[in-house]
Amino acid sequence: MSDANRMKPQTAAKKLNIYLPATPSEFQETPLTHDEFVALQADPPEWLQTLRREGPFPRPEVARKLGITITALKANDADQPLTATEIKALLQDQPEWLRTARTALATRRTEEGKGRDTEADGSAED
Repeated sequence: MSDANRMKPQTAAKKLNIYLPATPSEFQETPLTHDEFVALQADPPEWLQTLRREGPFPRPEVARKLGITITALKANDADQPLTATEIKALLQDQPEWLRTARTALATRRTEEGKGRDTEADGSAED
């Protein structure tokens, strides 16, 4: 199979929600076939299981686990990979910026949910 038909390591890491620099060098240097990628998902090796469990996690996963946006991470200079232990510590003893960002995202999601409910109610009346 040609390299054109292989998935770049960066793409595979993004799809797996893992931080590429924390993966084994073989993974970082070797494009994957579709079958190899599917096999990684179906039967993850120990290194992948450990990364998914302990991190370090990439920025989108850190934001998700903290319950905030990526923008909030960047705005508060917290825009780096974090481990599960570091995330747990932040959640247990939340700095003011994290409390504010979590509240803002929760409020926005609630308002968006209300908007969808209103749209659904309005379309039912038509």
